[in-house]
Amino acid sequence: MAVANRSTLVVHGRLAMREHRLAAGRDRRHGLQIMSFEQAAVRLAGGFARPIDDESLRAAIQAALPATPIGELESIKALPGMIDAAADTLHKAWRAGIDLAACAADHPRLAAIARLEAAVLDQLPPGMMRPLDIATAATARIGHAPAVLGPLEIVGLTELSPCWRPLLQALTAHIPVRWTAGPRSVPAWLEGTGVTVARAPAHAPGISAASAATAYHEAIEAMRWARSLLASGVPASEIAIATASPADYDDYFLALRADANIDFHFVHGIRTVATREGQAAAALADIVVRGLSQSRLRRLAALCRDSGPFETLPEGWLRVLPTDAPLSTPSAWNQLLARLTPEDWPDGADHVPALRTAVETLVKGSEAASEIGEAFLTGRALAIWRKALLGGPAASIDATLETLKQDDGLEACVCVAWMPASALAASPRRFVRLLGLNSSRWPRGIAEDRLIPDHIIPTPVLDPLPVNLADRRDFETILATTADTVVLSRARRDSDGRLLGRSPLLAGRGDETYLRRNATPAHAFSETDRLMARPQEFAADPQAVGAQGCWRDWLRAEITPHDGLVRADHPLVLAILGRTQSASSLRRLLRNPLSFVWVYAFGWREPQSSAEPLVLDALGIGDLVHLVLDRALRDLETGDGLASADAETIEVAVARAAQAVAADWESERPVPPAVIWSRTLDDARVMAGRALSYGDEVLPGARSYGEVPFGGSEPKSDAKTPWDTSAPVTIPDTGFKIAGYIDRLDISGDGKRALVRDYKTGRPPRGDIRLNGGRELQRCLYAFAVKALLGEDVAISASLLYPREPVDLQLDDPEAVLAEIKGYLRAARSSLARGAALPGPDTGGDYDDLAFALPANASATYCKRKMTAATERLGEVARVWEAE
Repeated sequence: MAVANRSTLVVHGRLAMREHRLAAGRDRRHGLQIMSFEQAAVRLAGGFARPIDDESLRAAIQAALPATPIGELESIKALPGMIDAAADTLHKAWRAGIDLAACAADHPRLAAIARLEAAVLDQLPPGMMRPLDIATAATARIGHAPAVLGPLEIVGLTELSPCWRPLLQALTAHIPVRWTAGPRSVPAWLEGTGVTVARAPAHAPGISAASAATAYHEAIEAMRWARSLLASGVPASEIAIATASPADYDDYFLALRADANIDFHFVHGIRTVATREGQAAAALADIVVRGLSQSRLRRLAALCRDSGPFETLPEGWLRVLPTDAPLSTPSAWNQLLARLTPEDWPDGADHVPALRTAVETLVKGSEAASEIGEAFLTGRALAIWRKALLGGPAASIDATLETLKQDDGLEACVCVAWMPASALAASPRRFVRLLGLNSSRWPRGIAEDRLIPDHIIPTPVLDPLPVNLADRRDFETILATTADTVVLSRARRDSDGRLLGRSPLLAGRGDETYLRRNATPAHAFSETDRLMARPQEFAADPQAVGAQGCWRDWLRAEITPHDGLVRADHPLVLAILGRTQSASSLRRLLRNPLSFVWVYAFGWREPQSSAEPLVLDALGIGDLVHLVLDRALRDLETGDGLASADAETIEVAVARAAQAVAADWESERPVPPAVIWSRTLDDARVMAGRALSYGDEVLPGARSYGEVPFGGSEPKSDAKTPWDTSAPVTIPDTGFKIAGYIDRLDISGDGKRALVRDYKTGRPPRGDIRLNGGRELQRCLYAFAVKALLGEDVAISASLLYPREPVDLQLDDPEAVLAEIKGYLRAARSSLARGAALPGPDTGGDYDDLAFALPANASATYCKRKMTAATERLGEVARVWEAE
């Protein structure tokens, strides 16, 4: 039954629909239908007719492409972007009213596209029709137009696709059709169609131009401008910011919106990967495309902890994964899962089957992308995943996710709006700021269709309103329809510092205001912006006071609390001095007291990365060689012993040890690329062989031990030890207990002699060393520990062996060196207890793992500035830095 007052309003874009519906509701215009022209044609066609939506079209293309021969395009149909290109081409042809099947004989490319179109139409659900088919069906039922549509008014359009023009002309014979152009341009083809055209004079807004430093600065100035209008009482619904291509600014505005706390609506939607659900899909896509690794699994588990296989795992289960292991191969995961026991899990239950299921699913790769998504994602995240699979090949799903957008959840009619220029041209606002008015950015250049170039179908035919002309028309429309103010903005330079040209649209717009990036804003857009604009106010903020005081103290030559001074006898300092020390911690205490407090009192650690390195660093190579030496030595000692082993036996033992260590290393730590890793293992085998076969004095009937724990350190293996490893070892007259692992210990058969050896995989020093400025404490401390545990009557020989050369540096008089060390340690303990946690010679150096916590370029500036005062304050401790 017809509604007496039914009428139809045709508008363009979601923003225009929302605003006109709000206006209709406020005016109580019952019976008014607000829709696009395509929707009106579908309504008139009736039945189960519906247009081809983008998602259904992509799904149909994805299903049809593999089985459809497309001639000269066959070689590219599986490439990323093909689905997007095909959908774009079909939309253009349909909107232009081109019958691809009829044109198939004109060119092989058109024949290929026509075959694809036919296959796609077969895949689409019944009732889903092309624009031309909808127009034909609507024309057949045009007699029902008075009842279905009523009087038709078209508002805010500057053009209508050719496929709809015959239907529009036919409608004029049955219902009143009004084209309300206002000050907009009117297409020439409307002449003589019977459509009533309503024009209005153009507005004369105040137009000003401004240039910002960069696109990011443009966004900041736009937010300041919007905030100033809101503060002056302008409703948010009357403020708009637009550009020809919003993607260039979306990330900037997304970050600035959070800081400004303004209801700032993205008319064109926000990127799905900017939401938590989108990030969950992106984390899964990273694994599907690039393979499983520990860092990628941790990211996925953090975002999907309550879904899929992770749902049954206990809180804190990620602690079962070794933090520095890349776990980038299925074999590495299998080794890890085989080692895990119920005691390793936080709740004491066995969750290995659930984790194994998750790993086995994730390693299936892009071929099982749909299955993987269904297993790990739920709700909105799963919907995003399914949509991404429709948009392109599974092998490039990460790239497809980057292009997806979704609504930001804000109501456009009551918010400051950020939008494409085309949306603003269809739905004008009183206060407008246009961004990106640079050459080649607005207007954008004309580009040929990706599948049907200009020489096959001329671009003006395939795309009657190309992007270049559309940008110019939108710009003129915005100027003509804005009632109050238009600000034209451009960037002077791009993000790389290159100069940018002015848009030709700015010609004749008057002089532009030069906006400086560091200028004080007339109106700040956020609290951060306000504080940066008011130095006096910011200076009173406690955080600023503390930061400024710290910076000034860093620039002074004398020692201040910001350089490590703490109150005397601080409980935390006394606690870390009372803990059992190692040779490494005592070295840190002597050469970098500040770092000693940071590491052992604050618990600071250098961030660990599980990314696979290009090469192992010096510490990694040292660990690798030590592991090979320990395993090879244990292997030899289970037989006739190292003392009686010949070169061939040692070589075989080292090879077996290297193979076993490599397997463990690959499952627990990052490894370089295969070629470099193989070379690194070869170097480790060579150095381990040299170390074990070094031709020094062999103790009669000697027994050799590797990685020997003492002072309470836990044994690294089940190998026999020469003493009670839990027995404490105290350095007399210092108050320090020590613990650690001796690289190698040889004890003669009669127990009267012992050789303590510490391996160094770096380059040997040029001359003989004793303490080397406090860097070398191991020989003396380990020799003392051996004497303390084996007895005073045992003769100890201590040395540093550099297998790379090889060079063996003997410690001539361990007793005298220990006496010297005790003096330095007493002084260091007393100094730190009095509050002098100061920089030392290792502070900010190449091997200072906490240098990132120091001022920038600390070794060249800050440390040199403070060293004189620190040396004077540390007193006797600093003398060790000069010790040979």
